[in-house]
Amino acid sequence: MEIKHEQTESKGAFSAWIDGVKAGEMTYSVAGTSMIIVDSTHVDEAFKGQGIGVKLLNKGVVPFAKEKKVKIMPLCPFVKAQFDRHPELAPMRA
Repeated sequence: MEIKHEQTESKGAFSAWIDGVKAGEMTYSVAGTSMIIVDSTHVDEAFKGQGIGVKLLNKGVVPFAKEKKVKIMPLCPFVKAQFDRHPELAPMRA
């Protein structure tokens, strides 16, 4: 799986690609210089149940936030659930 990142001035997305097919995407909005708001996660039906969303969070959004020294506001229900289930993510939460 390859994770790609695209960002404009105010929005961004991490996408997961498997064998040239887009398997899922996690989008965010930039909220100033100290926070991003993860607003949605979508996984293609053909790839559900393979941990795509978790990989987008743990291999995309979290490392990006750490690198940029920003907090994550989990507006997306999936990401909020991951933050609630995994206390090790608490320091990243806005």
